[in-house]
Amino acid sequence: MSNPIGSANISSNENEKILAAENKFEENLALFGLSLSSAQLAQFRKFYKNLVKWNEVMNLTAITEEEEVYSKHFLDSLSLVGLIPPRSFEKLTVIDIGTGAGFPGLPIAIAFPQVQVTLLDSLQKRVRFLEETAELLGLENVRVVHARAEDYARIEREREKYDIAVSRAVAKLNVLAEYCIPFVKKGGYFIAYKAERLKEEMEEGKKAVNILGGRVDQVISFTLPGTDYGRTLVQIIKDKHTSGKYPRKAGTPAKDPLGA
Repeated sequence: MSNPIGSANISSNENEKILAAENKFEENLALFGLSLSSAQLAQFRKFYKNLVKWNEVMNLTAITEEEEVYSKHFLDSLSLVGLIPPRSFEKLTVIDIGTGAGFPGLPIAIAFPQVQVTLLDSLQKRVRFLEETAELLGLENVRVVHARAEDYARIEREREKYDIAVSRAVAKLNVLAEYCIPFVKKGGYFIAYKAERLKEEMEEGKKAVNILGGRVDQVISFTLPGTDYGRTLVQIIKDKHTSGKYPRKAGTPAKDPLGA
C-alpha cells in the first residue's frame, strides 16, 4: 500500500534517542515478566517512526517524544500481562475497540505473534494508518476493520467470538462495557484501560457490566514503570450471554449509558 506522506527523516541524534527509549522499554517490560526479540524491537522502532510520520499530517497522538511513546503507549499497552500472564496468550483472539493509533492492539500483536488481533476504529483515516503500519511491520496476525462498535457487534460472525476485548478509548466504563462486552465469548474477558482515579465510575460501571452478562473480576491500579503515570486496569469476566438488545443503535450508549 502506498503512503501519501513520503519518507520520514530520522537523524542520528533521533536514532540515539530511540535506542535509549528501547533500552528503558526493555528494562520496564522485564518488570511485567516480558522480554522481546531483536526482531520485535525492530518492529516497535518501525511503528514509532511511522506513527511520528503520520502524526505530522493527522492527529493520532499528542505524545511523540521517543521515551514517552515507548512508555505511555507501548509499555502501557502491554501492562495487561500483569492480569493475563504471557503463558496464557496461546492462540487467543483479541479485539481492540476504538483502537485509534493502534493502542493497545498493535503492541499486543507485536509482543504475542500467536494472538489474532482485530483492530476496530470508526475513522477511515486512522484505518489507513493502521493498515499501512500492520503491513510495514509484517504483522500477519492483525486484521483492521472500519466500523462503529455498535454496528459491528451485530454481525453474527463477530458477536461473542473473542477471547478478550480491550479498549483504551476515552469513555466511561458503563459506555465502554456496552461497546465491548457483546464481542466477548462466555468465559472470556473485557479489559478496560482506565485512568488512576476510577471510583466515581465503578458503581454505574458495575451495573452496566452486570446487565451485559459480565462481572468485575479484578481492578488493579499502579504507576506505569519509569513514569509518574497512574493506570488502572479493570478486568471483567463474561459469565452469561449478552442479550440481543445490546449494543443499542449507534450513538445511544454514549447518550444514554447503561446503569446511569
